[in-house]
Amino acid sequence: MKLLGIETSCDETAAAVVEDGRKIISETVASQIDVHAQFGGVVPEVASRKHVQSITYVIEQTLRQGGVSLQEMDGIAVTCGPGLLGSLLVGLSAAKGLSLATGLPLIGVHHIAGHVAAAFLETEQALPVLALVVSGGHTELLKVDENFVFTKMGGTIDDAAGEAYDKVARLLGFPYPGGPMVDKLAVDGNPGAYHFPRSLLDEDSFQFSFSGLKTAVYNEVNKVRQKGGEAAVEDVSASFQAAVIDVLVHKTVRAVQTTGLQTVIVAGGVAANTGLRTALYQAGQEHGFSVVFPDLSHCSDNAAMIAAAGYYSYKRGLVHDLSLNAYAVLPLDKWQRVEAVL
Repeated sequence: MKLLGIETSCDETAAAVVEDGRKIISETVASQIDVHAQFGGVVPEVASRKHVQSITYVIEQTLRQGGVSLQEMDGIAVTCGPGLLGSLLVGLSAAKGLSLATGLPLIGVHHIAGHVAAAFLETEQALPVLALVVSGGHTELLKVDENFVFTKMGGTIDDAAGEAYDKVARLLGFPYPGGPMVDKLAVDGNPGAYHFPRSLLDEDSFQFSFSGLKTAVYNEVNKVRQKGGEAAVEDVSASFQAAVIDVLVHKTVRAVQTTGLQTVIVAGGVAANTGLRTALYQAGQEHGFSVVFPDLSHCSDNAAMIAAAGYYSYKRGLVHDLSLNAYAVLPLDKWQRVEAVL
C-alpha cells in the first residue's frame, strides 16, 4: 500500500510517499526556519503564506523524486490537527483537491500519531509499545496497542518540554530554534551548578509540568544580570537540561513498570536531544526495556510520519470525506472517539 503524506501543521511544508507504513519511497521538506528566525519564533500568518507558496512544488517534487504518479497511490494521508489553523488548512485543502480530482481515499491524521509512527519508518518494530512524546507543544506518555490505538497515561499541565527549551534558549540569547543549542552547550556545563526544580517528580500521576522550571531559570539568570554579570550559559543549559531529563526518564521508567510494556518509543522534536537519548538508553539497560528513537531526520515535523500513521488508520478502515476539517486543538483521546465521523 502506497500513501501520499502531506504535513503543514506548523512551519514545514512536507510531502512523502511511504509504502506499507515503513518504506520511504521519497520525501520533501521545505523548511521555514530562516524566515521565522528573524522574528524569534513562528509567525502563524507568515507560515500560512509560505505553505501556500510551497505546497504544490513540494508534492510534485516528491512524486517526481519517487518516480511515481498520483494514480499509483492508494490514498492521501494529511495532518488535520493539532497545529496552526491557517497552516493546517493549506495542507488539508491540497489533500482534498487531490482526493476530489483522483478519487483517492482521504485519511485525516493526528499530528502526534504521526510523531509516534516515525519510529516505525525503515524499521521492524512490533506493537504494542509505550510512547513518550516530547515536542514544542506536547509532552505525553501514551500506551499504543496492537492496532495503533492510543491510551493517554498523562501529559503536561502547562508548558511542554520543548516549549521550555525554546523559552530558556531565548532568555540566554540563542536564535530560533534554540533548543538544539541548549543541548549542545549542556555537554560542557555543570549540571549541578543550579538546583532547578523537578516538578511532579514524586507524584504517582504521569502528569508533567515545566512552567515552574522555566520560571526558576529566569529568576536565576536575572539575579546574576541585576548584579551586572552574566550567567555561564553552559552551566545554565546543563542544569536546566538535567532537570527536564530527570523528570522525563523517571516517569517513563515508572510507566514501563506500571504497564509491563518492554519497548519505549520516543517521538517529537526533543527526541533528537542527545542528553535525553543517552539517559533513556541507560535507563533501559538498567531496568530491562528497549528504547526506540526515530532517525534524527524524522524527529522534527515531516510527511513520512503522517503517511506511516495514515497506513495504520487505513488498515482500520478509516476514510474521511471532504467535510474533514482542520483543528488547532485536538486532544488525542477526543480524536479517537470521533475520528470515524470527522
